[in-house]
Amino acid sequence: METRPHSFYRNSEKALADTALQAALSRATGKFAVARADSVAAFPGFEAAREQGSRIKAEALENLDRHLARFIAEASMRGAVVHVARDAAEARDIAARIAREEGVSLAIKSKSMAAEEVSLTPALEAAGVEVVESDLGEFIVQLAGEPPSHIIAPAVHKTREQVSRLFREKLGEPYTEKIPELVRIACTHMREKFLAAGMGVTGANFLCADTGSVVLVTNEGNGRMGTILPRVHLVVAGIEKVIPRLADLPVFLRILPRSATGQTISTYVSVLTGTRRPGDPEGPERLHILLVDNGRTGILQGKYREILKCIRCGACLNICPVYQSVGGHAYGGVYPGPVGSVLTPLLNGLPEGAALPNASTLCGACAEVCPVKIPLPELLLELRGDERIQGLKTPTEILGMKGYAAVMSRAGILEALERLIGVVSQLFCKEGKVIWLPFKLSGWTDRRDFPAPAPQPFRKLWKKQRGIRPWNR
Repeated sequence: METRPHSFYRNSEKALADTALQAALSRATGKFAVARADSVAAFPGFEAAREQGSRIKAEALENLDRHLARFIAEASMRGAVVHVARDAAEARDIAARIAREEGVSLAIKSKSMAAEEVSLTPALEAAGVEVVESDLGEFIVQLAGEPPSHIIAPAVHKTREQVSRLFREKLGEPYTEKIPELVRIACTHMREKFLAAGMGVTGANFLCADTGSVVLVTNEGNGRMGTILPRVHLVVAGIEKVIPRLADLPVFLRILPRSATGQTISTYVSVLTGTRRPGDPEGPERLHILLVDNGRTGILQGKYREILKCIRCGACLNICPVYQSVGGHAYGGVYPGPVGSVLTPLLNGLPEGAALPNASTLCGACAEVCPVKIPLPELLLELRGDERIQGLKTPTEILGMKGYAAVMSRAGILEALERLIGVVSQLFCKEGKVIWLPFKLSGWTDRRDFPAPAPQPFRKLWKKQRGIRPWNR
């Protein structure tokens, strides 16, 4: 597949024809969605926590400059060296310079979407640094030479059979489909890298302004090992990861794991504050924190500010019928799914990502599950409007929407069309379902059946019923 957002439609066709991908996506996203629903149902305070989390993120964005300044001051006071990168190129340059100045030749890396966004690994490799992904999913996709396809489960598109073949080919290991054995193989190959690495690279789930702390929320011990064993720790994080207070953290620890994987709490929660102090048995001697802007300041000042609330849980991906069908690589950018359909056009430019806001049914499920209440469907619609303003819609699309508006604004035409559809649709119905549609419309029924239209249009039923009152029955 092409790793460019404007290739979404071509990538989607390939994804839909890939039977192994379809099997992997169905298993994984379905499991995540069910687990989330169960864990939320078991936590009566979830909606209140969700509202509180949304308010905290809104507060952080409203005063982001002040909170960032405090975070930098507090982190610096505790021994960290804080760098700020205006864009991806500057972030790469800073990371490469840090590696050279620190004399690093091997880096062990934990999963980081911000690092993926700025293409950090190629920059370090160009500077002579071997970079080894330590998250199991990232380790798998690194061996395969692929980008991650999910925010929290990078190898969600791989079946265990594919991983087994990959380990046999790349690592020389015997073929096995037993998951514990595959995990053991990966851990064995990574352990010596942990012990030899001069630098650990991580992202950050949250940055606490009042203490200068970096918070990592993970389900594997790799993130913790990568921050305490190497001499140098490099944190790469978007500026929007700042929250005002360490005391704000508990609410996010309640909503993030439930939204991401359906867990009550993640296996590892690490609050990292400063460098190793005298008497500490472990921790880095040098801590570098690289804060990345890369277009976020511009987003903050505009009408799409709420997308910066995102805490990268992946819930919107797991519930989205489009993502469930085509997977992450089809989106062609670092961030897939509904959140990526908003973020990618904002970060890369709307002409590059114009296909993505249209990669949505606007069913609203993503907004319903978002733990910080980002109105994703509204943002997607707004981007579609921007496409029209910027001349990115095709003449066919414009003509089609004008025709739709003309019909919907004329009751007589709408009612006549409803009657016609009701009659014609019977040709394509079976047992109360529309089982197929002809020509260009066939895509709507290739993968699911539609309920058959009602015997009478709603408007006709309304006319019949509107004069009837309960006391007349």
